[in-house]
Amino acid sequence: MKGKSLMRLTKLLGVAMLALAASPAVAADANHGKELFARCAKCHATTKEGGDSTLVGPTLFGIVGRKSASLEDFRYSSAMRQSGITWTEQDLKEYIADPQAKVKGNRMALTGSLEPAEIDDIIAYLKTLK
Repeated sequence: MKGKSLMRLTKLLGVAMLALAASPAVAADANHGKELFARCAKCHATTKEGGDSTLVGPTLFGIVGRKSASLEDFRYSSAMRQSGITWTEQDLKEYIADPQAKVKGNRMALTGSLEPAEIDDIIAYLKTLK
């Protein structure tokens, strides 16, 4: 009897694992990302024209799909100019999570840590900036 119970339990666990794997991932929330972006807005603009001269980072308008260090009116670090990155969602995820690990020697001073879901939300917001 124990063998049948164990077999039944194994099948149930297998079905449960398949159901979890087949369920859609939670979609990122661009509205929440916009709220989270408030701390980024201290340094980065979100408009095509960029921000005022007090902002120390480049505008992030159109960042998804843009080649790194490609804005003519911003003075990038040599590390960023040499990175060769074209900003995909994955690149942005890695960069926001740990800027120095992604592009050693860049000048971004990201303070505080973000949860992976928060980073996904910020990227969902950045994708709306086009």
